[in-house]
Amino acid sequence: MKLTRSALALTVGALAPALLLATPTLAAAAPAKTAVTAPASALPGSDTENALAIAKILADPASGKAVIREAGKALDGTPADRVTFLKTGLAIAQDEDNRVAIGKILFANPATGKAVKREANKAMDGTPADRTAFLKTGLRLAQAEDDRVAVGRILARPGISPALYAAAQKAVDGTPEELRHFITVGQFQV
Repeated sequence: MKLTRSALALTVGALAPALLLATPTLAAAAPAKTAVTAPASALPGSDTENALAIAKILADPASGKAVIREAGKALDGTPADRVTFLKTGLAIAQDEDNRVAIGKILFANPATGKAVKREANKAMDGTPADRTAFLKTGLRLAQAEDDRVAVGRILARPGISPALYAAAQKAVDGTPEELRHFITVGQFQV
């Protein structure tokens, strides 16, 4: 089932209050789940080996809802269903989970910055590999770009205290994680 961007926006919009209350941090700052993959030895093996590989995928905490749903169907189905899931179904389900994760980033958090939105939209318009890359590294880099802009605004404030200026300057020169920490916590501790 292919979700259009507007259907995804409506779904995420309806779920946004529950999502925001259920997550203690900003959606854009949440670490992305890594892609779940089937072991190479399970492509395809005996039905028992395939069922075991699918059971391992189900037990993996990184498995998203679509992966869990499709893995459950494969386990309940025929041996051919299990082979199909391991060959193609897992990748399709993982991409569905990635699309939902990116949708949450785009629509569930009104504070999402321009760089994150730009890169998330590119990923949504791209390939499954683009979506995986965005969740693994692109989100972190885009968030750092947005954080640099936010720190620049802090540095440009008239009458900024020398301590806040020094802390902001240190954050700009630091890692993306140091920037994020300064924006969310550090600026308020100076």
